[in-house]
This record gives sequence, C-alpha cells and structure tokens, in this order.
Amino acid sequence: MAMNDSISILNSAYLAVEYIDSFLPDNPLQQPFKNAWNYMLDNYTKFQIATWGSLIVHEVSYFLFCVPGFVFQFIPYMQKYKIQQDKPETWEKQWKCFKTLLFNHFFIQLPLICGTYYFTEFFNIPYEWEEMPRWYVLAAQCLGCTVIEDAWHYFLHRLLHHKRIYKYIHKVHHEFVSPFGMQAEYAHPLETLILGTGFFIGIVVFCNHMILLWAWVICRLMETIDVH
Repeated sequence: MAMNDSISILNSAYLAVEYIDSFLPDNPLQQPFKNAWNYMLDNYTKFQIATWGSLIVHEVSYFLFCVPGFVFQFIPYMQKYKIQQDKPETWEKQWKCFKTLLFNHFFIQLPLICGTYYFTEFFNIPYEWEEMPRWYVLAAQCLGCTVIEDAWHYFLHRLLHHKRIYKYIHKVHHEFVSPFGMQAEYAHPLETLILGTGFFIGIVVFCNHMILLWAWVICRLMETIDVH
C-alpha cells in the first residue's frame, strides 16, 4: 500500500511539473544545444565523448568557476568581503596550487575518467538526444547526487581529521588554509580517491543518460569552489 501511495505521489508531482512547464516560454538555447549535441554524436565516438569530452567539461568548468575569485583579489572594493583577511593570496601559492591541480587532474582523475565509457556501456547508458531527460528530472537527479555526496563527504571528511591519520593525508589540503577557490581540488592523491568516491555513488544510483555525468560534474565543481 505504501509503495502504491509513493508511486501515486511521484506521478502527481510529475504531472504538476509538466503542467507548469507547459506555461514556460521555449528555451532559446535548446535548439543550438540540440544541434551541438547531435553534431558531437555524429563526429565523435562514444569513447571520445565519455573520456575526452568529460575531461574538457571538467577542466573548463573548474577553472572557469575559479575566475571570479581570482579576479576579485585584484579589486580593492572586494577585499572587504574576504573571509580570511590574515591569509593573503600570493602568486607563489597560486602557482604551486595550479601545478598540483594539473597533476591531480591528469594523473589521478583522468585515469578514473577513462572508466566512464565502460561504465556507460556496462549499464547501457544512452547518449542520444531523444533519450535525454527533461530539465526538471535532471535537476532532481543532481539534487539526489548532492545529498548522497554530501553525506559521504561529511563522514569521510571527519574521519580524515582523525588525529592518527590527519597529518598523512588531509593536512595537505589545509596547506594554504583555503585562501582561494582554486584550492578546492588541491589534495593528497588518497584524499582525492577517498572523498571522490562520494561523487560516483550518486551517478551509479541515478544515471540514465550521459548528460547527467556532465551536469553533476558542473554542479559539484560549482559547489566545492564556492565553499573554498
């Protein structure tokens, strides 16, 4: 009985969103996005899309979200909003952070990204435009991924602060005492793997199209860079 009630609630919610969506104006970006997506499918293999496409989405999103914080440090008016006034940014620290990020991205995260294609093939995840979920379904899936990742991150992050292991792994992340957003993925390789696991759990649970992997990457990077 409870299962039937849950299904009924979900169906009602779906119909309500569909009804509201019918009143919204057409998205002017939908057709260009559709054309670009279909061009990508026609000109690149699934392996290229899942691997190199995912790497490009990650790199562009990460450093693009870092730009506002990087620019604000040169604007005197914005300095009053800096939380850690006693921790000024320096070119030396930012350059060191940037080099470590590139190492993490290409020598730790890229090998993991290479498994994306095999994940989509094993679970038969579609790439086609016609099977792409609606925007509100995608938003709900990203929310679900956020809840799962946040719970994982909370408990594992606390574990990494344990006095017996803190100095071996998590201390690296606090080297700069978080003075700028680019430090979000400045971490020990083991921390990247441990905390990064939470990112993939939501994907395993909710993924029903390739677009979710990229949408969730963008949402997660936006959140973690903003936090730092």
